[in-house]
Amino acid sequence: MLEVHHIFKTYEGNLLLNHISFQVDTGETICLLGASGSGKSTLLRIIAGLEDADSGSIAFDGQDLTSIPAHLRDFGLVFQDYALFPHLNVSENVAFGLKMRRLPQNEIKERVVNSLEMVNLGGFGNRGVTDLSGGEQQRVALARALATRPRLLMFDEPLGALDRTLREDLLKELREILHQTNIPAIYVTHDQEEAFAIADRVLILHRGEIVRDGTPAEVWADPKSAFVARFLGLGTVFEGAVRGKLVLSNVEGTKEERWEVESNFGVLTVRSEHEHKVGEKVHLLARPLSFDEGTNIVQGTVADAVFQQDRFKVTLDNGLYIYLPHAPKAGERIEVRVKVECLA
Repeated sequence: MLEVHHIFKTYEGNLLLNHISFQVDTGETICLLGASGSGKSTLLRIIAGLEDADSGSIAFDGQDLTSIPAHLRDFGLVFQDYALFPHLNVSENVAFGLKMRRLPQNEIKERVVNSLEMVNLGGFGNRGVTDLSGGEQQRVALARALATRPRLLMFDEPLGALDRTLREDLLKELREILHQTNIPAIYVTHDQEEAFAIADRVLILHRGEIVRDGTPAEVWADPKSAFVARFLGLGTVFEGAVRGKLVLSNVEGTKEERWEVESNFGVLTVRSEHEHKVGEKVHLLARPLSFDEGTNIVQGTVADAVFQQDRFKVTLDNGLYIYLPHAPKAGERIEVRVKVECLA
């Protein structure tokens, strides 16, 4: 198990990481998700031993690694640019780390063959890496990392240079490999679809801090903050002022508490886990659900309608957007039902 304790890092007076703490359990894949400059790659380099933190510690299975150099941490790294040696063939690239460890030649050969088969490159050993496609080169980089049988795998934007279809295929394969090997992994990306596809747990970084930590389903269902909701594109985020509390009866006859909130979209009723005062400003999220799934009625004029897969993303002049099965005309006044939730 990897344990990261209170990592703090500044650079030229600027705060990069602010007391970051988390752990990665055996067989767990976590994703560090954030925009450029959020600190995710710096954090990965500190864990790898390629960069020093100003304070804090890194431990694996109880062993403090803070003063242990990178090549002795027994971690595997996979980068976006592959970092392959162009003068070596596929097998020689995969074997490089094993030769550095002075393993017996027969063991090196066996590990190289097994690692290449694991990433679906069996029979590619004698090929030059410069003759391979981008996806194949990334598979070689993964095979090289797997061949050393690392205690932890780390990926820094590994699929950023690949097209969408190839990226989706490699994500599926990578997830299967991680589950098969049971190696804990840290995956760094700015792409939320990539993060949600690969991760058992997502850590969203913003300005050097973890602002949300949970499974993909938990984070999607409950972003907890306006920043996370906006970053993930979950819907329209806006402000409102609390008018008071309502007690409503549902169809089963039980009572439900809702908050009445005044906003630019009208007076809305929302659920909230928090207590509020009358007049308090709150952030709200209107999710772009289908026409009949919401509880609040909002009116607006159609500004745009764009077809996306099997439905239309309809944007109103007030900034709200919703998904509908058919596209209304631009300029048409419509009334829609929306689900609104309180973020804070």
